Formats: sequence, C-alpha cells, structure tokens
Amino acid sequence: MGTLMGIVAAIMYVGGVWKFWRGFHRTSFEKSFGNQFTLSLLWPVLLIANKSYRRNFTKALKGGR
Repeated sequence: MGTLMGIVAAIMYVGGVWKFWRGFHRTSFEKSFGNQFTLSLLWPVLLIANKSYRRNFTKALKGGR
C-alpha cells in the first residue's frame, strides 16, 4: 500500500511540474530558463508557503487572470 501511495505522489508531483512548465508563460514571473526550472521543481513547497505563487500557479494551470 505504501508503494502505491509513493507512486501516486510521484505522478502528482511530475504532473504538477509538467503543467506549470507548460503554462509558465501565463505567469507574472521573469521568463528565464533558470527561473522556470526552479519554480517548476519547487511547486509543492511554494504552493503551500506563498500566496503570490498560488495565484500564478493557478494562472499557469488554468489560464486564469
């Protein structure tokens, strides 16, 4: 059961990285590879800790304003 939960968590993490990476152009973050790479990999931590990041993450995923 623990292995299954680990696999599901890994899939969710990679899915979040992929969706944020693909929608990065919709955010207000500086458009640089290093910035995009770092913000994409740290999405779970930043999503919890930073209100501005949450708004931009939503924009990236849904194309919201």
